[in-house]
Amino acid sequence: MVDYQNQPPSDADAYLVDQIRKGDQEAWQSLIDRFEGRLLAFTDSRIRNRASSEDIVQEAFVGFLISLPNYDGNRRLESYLFSICAYKLTDHLRREGRRPSIQMHHRGSSGEGAAMEPAGSDRVASSIARSVERKAIEESAVRDAIGEQVDRWKSGEGWNKLKAIELLFVVGMPNKEVAEATGLSEQQIANYKSDFQIRLRSIINRMELDEGVFPELA
Repeated sequence: MVDYQNQPPSDADAYLVDQIRKGDQEAWQSLIDRFEGRLLAFTDSRIRNRASSEDIVQEAFVGFLISLPNYDGNRRLESYLFSICAYKLTDHLRREGRRPSIQMHHRGSSGEGAAMEPAGSDRVASSIARSVERKAIEESAVRDAIGEQVDRWKSGEGWNKLKAIELLFVVGMPNKEVAEATGLSEQQIANYKSDFQIRLRSIINRMELDEGVFPELA
């Protein structure tokens, strides 16, 4: 049995898709095992209905098979699957005719909050799905960017930076405490933090994502 999970990261998706195109059942099962749980969690958190979530995820996998001839590998496999799942979620919400349970407001010309006219269910469903898809793509992009930067620092022996960044962003310690824990100055820690954020922004910009993703980086 081929261990698809242990293929080189840069080749794993392409290899898996190629095997699925060839009708490899092990590859298809590997795809399901790899993404089903995440897709279920993704839909569960939005509709709170396990049976419906399972149906949506199943439809997403079917949609992936149908669209496979058009998948050229330029998009990450994870993002591609999540976008299909988001569209299936749109269809589900449209069929349900679901609307937000909270009142929405916008700013009027006088600056006072004014109630919006209720939007049609199609518009609401599409907006929710776009928001959900955008979040999934953003999370994936940030994860990839962090991974790339961490690998770069490892290869360059930037262990002090890695330790500082972990304490800052994972543990949540303030600059002063990180400086004390690492024996570095607060200025060095501030520089590491700023450098890390700039590098992530640069890496994400290179991904050439749709302009609707990370509009704050435009």
